[in-house]
Amino acid sequence: MWQKTKAVTERKPRTKTPDEALASLMRLCARAEKCEGDARRLMRGWGVEQKAAEAVVARLVRDCFIDDRRYATLFVREKLNLSGWGIYKIRTALKRKEVSETIINEALAEVDTQKMLSRLDEQLQRKLRTLKAKTPYELKAKLIRYALSLGYPYETVLDSVQKHLKQADLSCDEYSF
Repeated sequence: MWQKTKAVTERKPRTKTPDEALASLMRLCARAEKCEGDARRLMRGWGVEQKAAEAVVARLVRDCFIDDRRYATLFVREKLNLSGWGIYKIRTALKRKEVSETIINEALAEVDTQKMLSRLDEQLQRKLRTLKAKTPYELKAKLIRYALSLGYPYETVLDSVQKHLKQADLSCDEYSF
């Protein structure tokens, strides 16, 4: 039986000084948009003290390497258009990244509702072609669960799913939710 060596199991985390962390974050931010929460999380992993980490974040913000408003706006646009996420899932992801509620609300206020609804319709249409269900009720339940997992509002999901089932001539009004 193969046994792990001590070198493989005992991996020391890489530590960085505040100056090294600043340089690394400047390189990262120059390549891809980052938020303050991302920078703090990375520095915690690098073992940078909290006080020094806050100074590094302040410097990155001052030098415009990090801007949470810019980050949130781009994040919302990307997740809506490319990933097809709904507003609830986007809001949760931004909160997890420690973006302030005010900035999240501002970014989500710019969402084009019609574009979001058409994206949901596209996704439901695609999913409808791949789903297998024994009854229209089961199909409706699967479509609703799928759309809710993408982060769309419940009422919007119900309306959209109902529309797709009618188009497919699979009405299940007697089993309405």
